[in-house]
Amino acid sequence: MRHTISVLVENKFGVLARISGLFSARGYNIDSLAVGATEDPKVSRMTIVVGGDESVLEQVTKQLNKLPEIIKVKDFLNVDYIERDLILVKIKASKNIRPEIMQMASIFRAKVVDVGQDTLTIEMTGDEDKIRAFIELIKPYNIQELARTGSIALERGGK
Repeated sequence: MRHTISVLVENKFGVLARISGLFSARGYNIDSLAVGATEDPKVSRMTIVVGGDESVLEQVTKQLNKLPEIIKVKDFLNVDYIERDLILVKIKASKNIRPEIMQMASIFRAKVVDVGQDTLTIEMTGDEDKIRAFIELIKPYNIQELARTGSIALERGGK
């Protein structure tokens, strides 16, 4: 099972290394990890996606809460939340197939962010299924490069 965890941490040197070390020391694989500052520059939010059953999730949560730099750990197991990924994808695109690729991007609410002599670079956000579907659709057009963030997530509503 896939678990998404949001961790608020003090924005200090070495925190990421300590948290990733915690996972590796216990043999848990991180499927996705995204880190960024929050509205408070002293606090960062880590969104961690990890596989395993509920006992893995419980163990990870307990271990995270033991670290002094941790402010709050929130698992989204039984919570309504919003999750997004971002991709940048550079596609080989001659002038005659550009309109076709741009139309596909439009259908997925993606946008062209760079046009080269024979390439298009497209930016898209969405959930994992949407990202996967878009990548599968454009594979025949010769993907030159692809960069992808990890998932980021927030709980829905006013909490």
